[in-house]
Amino acid sequence: MKNVPFKGIIAYPITPFDENDTIDLSLFRSMVEKLVVTGSHGIASLGSAGVMPYLSDDEKEAVTEATIQQVNGRIPTLIGVSNLTTERTIYHAQFAEKAGADAVMIIPMSYWKLTDDEIVAHYDAVAKKISIPIMAYNNPATGGVDMSPNLLKRLLEIPNVTMIKESTGDVQRMHFLRKELGEDVAFYNGSNPLALAAFAAGARGWCTAAPNLIPELNLDLYKAIENNQLAEAQNVFYKQVELLKFIVAKGLPRAVKAGLDILGEKSGHLRKPLKPLTDKESEEFRKILNEIKN
Repeated sequence: MKNVPFKGIIAYPITPFDENDTIDLSLFRSMVEKLVVTGSHGIASLGSAGVMPYLSDDEKEAVTEATIQQVNGRIPTLIGVSNLTTERTIYHAQFAEKAGADAVMIIPMSYWKLTDDEIVAHYDAVAKKISIPIMAYNNPATGGVDMSPNLLKRLLEIPNVTMIKESTGDVQRMHFLRKELGEDVAFYNGSNPLALAAFAAGARGWCTAAPNLIPELNLDLYKAIENNQLAEAQNVFYKQVELLKFIVAKGLPRAVKAGLDILGEKSGHLRKPLKPLTDKESEEFRKILNEIKN
C-alpha cells in the first residue's frame, strides 16, 4: 500500500488557549507528548477537535510546527490544512510539508454547495503542489459537504490522495469502498461510536480524540481487532461506547476539556463562542468516566 503512513489509533489533540485567548503552546506540546507516550500510532492536529476553523494562519502554523517538533519522528503526523479557498489550502499544505508532516488532511469546506467536479478540482490542485499524501476527510456535519462514495472513489484516482477518512456515521460507505476498491483502499473511521463496526468493515485506522482520556481502551480495541479476537473487541468497545457517544454529542473540544478537568489534568481554555460543559453535563461525564475507571 503506497503512501499510506497511518494504521491503528490516530489521536487528535485539542488546541488549548490561555486566559488571554492565546494558544497555550506549552500545554499543547504536553498534550501531544501524552498521546505519543501512551501509545497512539499517529498524531493528527488541526481537525475539528483542534478547532482549526477558529485559528488564524499564524496560529495554524504555530500548531503545525509544535506538533511536528514535539513528535520528533517517533510516529507519523497528519496535519489538517483545510480552508474555504483552494489557494489557502495549498498554502497550508505546502507549509505542513515543509515543516515535516507525513501527510495532510483536507475536508472540502463550503459556504456555497460545491459540485463534485469542483471538489475533485480542489483536491487535484492541492495534490499537484505537494509530494506528501493526502487524506480526504468526509464530515458533512462540520464541513458542510457530504462526499458520496462515488465521489470518494474519484478522489482516490488522484495520485496523492491515498486515504479516506469517513465520518458520516454510515458504515455502509466503508463496505462500499472496500467492495469497489479492494483491500488496498486505505479508509479510516472518524465516527467514534462506529469504531467497532468500522474495523469490522476493514478500516485501517481510527481517527479519534478519545486517547486524550482513555488511551488504553482505544488501543486495546485495535489490538483485539488485529488479533482477530472478536469477543474481546466487543467487550473492550462496550466499555468505552458511552464515552464515545458523549464526546460526539457534546462536541470534541468541549468534551475533551471537561474530561481532562475531571481527570485532574490541565486542559486550558476554549475559544469563544465555545463554552465549557454545564455542571450537569460535567457530572454526567464524571459518572461515565468513573464507570470506565472502576
